[in-house]
Amino acid sequence: MERIHQPGARPWPPRASAFTQRFWDALAGGEFTTTWCGACNRPSFPPKPFCPHCWSREVRWAPLAPSGRVYASTVIHAAPQVFVHEAPYRVAIVDLDAGVRLATRLLGASDFAIGRAVELVVLAYDDGPLFAARLAP
Repeated sequence: MERIHQPGARPWPPRASAFTQRFWDALAGGEFTTTWCGACNRPSFPPKPFCPHCWSREVRWAPLAPSGRVYASTVIHAAPQVFVHEAPYRVAIVDLDAGVRLATRLLGASDFAIGRAVELVVLAYDDGPLFAARLAP
């Protein structure tokens, strides 16, 4: 995944646990990972120590291709105080090609029509990574 340097600290740092630290470390290295169930072979995001589909605890970590399509998007004009300096900004629900649906920030162009192809990128802040999506080339 492409890394885009973002000066300063993340506006709202995620809460990393002993379990999810593996995700954040991989993201810092440019890889998008999550947990896959060994029983039903389905991914889950965010990563979990159990499968939310069949409740199995037989999960393994694996990379996900950072490509997908916009399922829905909107522009945030009335932002929470921590993001007010960034408003207006676009967010979306993205369906990754691997079968995971996630919410993320959309960067760049303003034409994020439903069904448009996107790719995930790493936002490399001084205090750690976040991810966002942008239109695929």
